[in-house]
Amino acid sequence: MKKNKSKETALVNKAELNVSKEHEEFLKGVKRKKRNIIITRILILVTFFALWEILGDLRIIDPFLTSTPSRMVKSFIKLYTEGTMVGHIMITCYETIIGFTLGTLMGVVIAIMLWWSDFLCKVLDPYIVVLNALPKVALGPIIIFWAGNGMKAIVIMALLISVISTIISVLSGFREVEEDKIKLLKTFGASKYKILTNLIIPSSTPTLMSALKISVGLSWVGVIMGEFLVAKKGLGFLIVYGGQVAQLDMVMMSVVVLAVIAYLMYEVVHYFEKKYAEKL
Repeated sequence: MKKNKSKETALVNKAELNVSKEHEEFLKGVKRKKRNIIITRILILVTFFALWEILGDLRIIDPFLTSTPSRMVKSFIKLYTEGTMVGHIMITCYETIIGFTLGTLMGVVIAIMLWWSDFLCKVLDPYIVVLNALPKVALGPIIIFWAGNGMKAIVIMALLISVISTIISVLSGFREVEEDKIKLLKTFGASKYKILTNLIIPSSTPTLMSALKISVGLSWVGVIMGEFLVAKKGLGFLIVYGGQVAQLDMVMMSVVVLAVIAYLMYEVVHYFEKKYAEKL
């Protein structure tokens, strides 16, 4: 009996060892795949900028019209040494964060109100559709008259662009919750507030995270559009000013800086999304 037990134990240990090795190989494969993806991304980026630089130096493309990475770096260093670059970046980030935060909060609150009242939702639905389809830049001159020629107008522009998309995304997430689950809670006597807090919002959190990602991009769009119209500082101002004085190196540099910062802000939202997914 003891020999049989020892054999069984040995077989179990061997099987566990094989499983652990297979699991280790699987984890190594996952890490290798992630590493290859990152390396490929970096290679594509480096190749793109290298080709851009070479084609500009060889005059295959006109460096005056398209600039080159080296010219953009010189333009960035020049503005940085003058002490203005950091200020332009900070003010654009500040306006974007305010517009993004207000747009998200207002969008979620309005979406909750529309879910709560079916009558209100049906009444306001066509207006939300119209506002979503309306090019917000058309409201620029009106916003300037209402809010003045300054940061307030820029934040309102970002808010208008992000809030409508947030309302639509979050409300769609609320409506996708299974009706049977709602009916089940109602049969147990749950109030509408309990249904909202214990079922609707938790079930719609992935949709809310997706709405945040969309809102980040739209907030940047709103801020840059606002800076095109009224700003005296910011990356949008640098783009407009560079175009007016034919300094396209400044224009391209501002666009690249804008893309980098927007990506970093997107990654912050993605980080919180991953953290939430890990808790589930």
